[in-house]
Amino acid sequence: MDAKKAIEEAKGDVEKAVEIIRAKGLAKAEQKSEREVNSGKVYTYTHAGGLVGAMVEIACETDFVSSTSEFEHLCKEITLQVVSMNPKDVEELLSQPYIRDGSKTVDQMVKELIGKTGENIRVVRFARFKLGME
Repeated sequence: MDAKKAIEEAKGDVEKAVEIIRAKGLAKAEQKSEREVNSGKVYTYTHAGGLVGAMVEIACETDFVSSTSEFEHLCKEITLQVVSMNPKDVEELLSQPYIRDGSKTVDQMVKELIGKTGENIRVVRFARFKLGME
């Protein structure tokens, strides 16, 4: 029904309808940002050669969402982001352009999944490791 309403609102322009749906999803994500998160995953990644790796804790409201392929994909992508871009803290990580699509930030990527799942999702913390180098 949301798609039909968005197409009607966009007067048949599919691209505009997608933007309308995306904007509504981001608005819903903002409303959920204060809800408590008690489930989630710790995701790890070691880059080829084993010299650089990262561990990221991402939390959500239920174990149901944490077991979905979309949540797993988000965890993987954020861990790759940490390895590639070496942010100093969660705030910097969330504000960085997403490595696979520079037109959106990591925060926007998280909010898109919040809009899809209807649950609050939060990057709690991360650690990046680099072997043998300062």
